Amino acid sequence: MRIATWNINSVRLRLPTVLAFLQEQAPDVLCLQETKTEDKTFPAEALKDAGYVHQAIRGMKSYNGVAVISRVPFTDEGQRDWCGKTDCRHLAVKLDGGVEVHNFYVPAGGDEPDPAVNDKFAHKLDFLAEMQSWFGAERKGSDPMVLVGDLNIAPLEHDVWSHKQLLKVVSHTPIEVEELGKLQTGLGWVDAVRHFVPETEKLYSWWSYRSKNWELADKGRRLDHVWVTEPLKSRLKSAAVVKSMRGVEKPSDHAPVIVDLD
Repeated sequence: MRIATWNINSVRLRLPTVLAFLQEQAPDVLCLQETKTEDKTFPAEALKDAGYVHQAIRGMKSYNGVAVISRVPFTDEGQRDWCGKTDCRHLAVKLDGGVEVHNFYVPAGGDEPDPAVNDKFAHKLDFLAEMQSWFGAERKGSDPMVLVGDLNIAPLEHDVWSHKQLLKVVSHTPIEVEELGKLQTGLGWVDAVRHFVPETEKLYSWWSYRSKNWELADKGRRLDHVWVTEPLKSRLKSAAVVKSMRGVEKPSDHAPVIVDLD
């Protein structure tokens, strides 16, 4: 079973890129974030023609939006509105065999890492706190689950190009890392990519559009994640960031992340 997650930054604009990725990497399940389109304009038929006939979509015009497309059957488990906002940041599906997949797009948090002066950062922290509370109350670490998405936090020292320079930059601040850590330890989630890549090794999934020579500069951050609960840890086979997709024409600023499970 190959599961992929990708902040596509407009699925309609980058549909040819998505189709090329599906053909090249053949994930069984692809979870998308920032689809940026209403459900009625989601390119469902083109993706079905590519073999991804099972779909759960939740979108809004121009912003946010998440989707799960799959070659294997699943049951749509619905979606939650977090922090009292209907902003299309989550949906869940249950694969045949009982594995539940949660697809998240966590708020980016704006530029100022102070919830007292930045409502966007306050929203991000509230979102993470609500995730902690909900999973703690509604799910167990013994449930076979996968959590994927653009979590908009690079938690580890080598998940960013410069730990020292980014400590006060939103996505790598100590308070964000702490809250994400609480979420991860709450159910004992396993970081599926770092399961294979040592924490001492640099690893990124996002490179800013502002850097013209993004690959040469390589000032990235690992914002996109795949976690699994303990029952699935022994089934992990491999993981990879498909960096080549960041270099295509009109790319997303995120690269897809793939995890293979036995």
